[in-house]
Amino acid sequence: MTTIGDERDETERVNRFLVGLARGIAGALLFCLPMLMTMEMWFLGFYMERERLLLLLLLNIPLLLGLSHRIGFERTATWRESARDAIVAYGMGVAASALILLLLGVVTPGMSPREWMGMIALQAVPASIGALLGRSQLSMSDDDDSENEDKTDEPPKTGYATELFMMAVGALYLSLNLAPTEEMILLAYKMTAWHALSLLLFSLLLMHGFVYALAFKGSHSLEQGTPLWHAFIRFTVPGYIVALAVSVYSLWTFGRLDDLAATEALLTIIVLGFPAAMGAAAARLVL
Repeated sequence: MTTIGDERDETERVNRFLVGLARGIAGALLFCLPMLMTMEMWFLGFYMERERLLLLLLLNIPLLLGLSHRIGFERTATWRESARDAIVAYGMGVAASALILLLLGVVTPGMSPREWMGMIALQAVPASIGALLGRSQLSMSDDDDSENEDKTDEPPKTGYATELFMMAVGALYLSLNLAPTEEMILLAYKMTAWHALSLLLFSLLLMHGFVYALAFKGSHSLEQGTPLWHAFIRFTVPGYIVALAVSVYSLWTFGRLDDLAATEALLTIIVLGFPAAMGAAAARLVL
């Protein structure tokens, strides 16, 4: 028999979920708007290979599932609930992308289904990530959060694989923003080998500084007695490798590595690896 207390709890749960949806819509628009207004992303929806686009859409599903399990629209206890949030986030990404592209006049009624479907599907990937990031970045401290979390400045404990996963999410988000642009190839063309080596080392130092050395709010602190090189070898270097791997995938997805010589391709990867590394480092702080 349903009691008044049960009905109140269910109402509060629904309200929290609806608030989470509102934050998700705001997050989708906030984090995806630069890409929605970028010309390269529009044209890629026309001509990028459909096999690569399909692979990106499929890979986004487990990414959203893992992200939802950590910072979904509401606290989830099971993977089934996380999967529900991930599906909702994907749908919100599609809806937000379609709405903005229509309002901007980028998608028009005269377009063929291949054109507008490709544009919306491509934009829905970063928009869906933004929808889930909305809970982490746009939420206030809810009553249920305060009951279940200690009010400390220490970041939540996570496993090593989860740390790498969150770094991959941050790297992918910034990579999707910049990989389609011609500037990545232009910068690689202007760089020398010394420029590339310097940028690589600078990326590593910034990653390490973001998380450990500069003591930003939310940054990770080392246990007393732990040598500085331990975190650098265990987290910073693998994180940068993850950022480079994500950069390779992003450039390949958008066809930016096609017909490039090995040296030019390597330089382009290092160039994109710089913002990808920053995204990976920032993800450890904010997620």
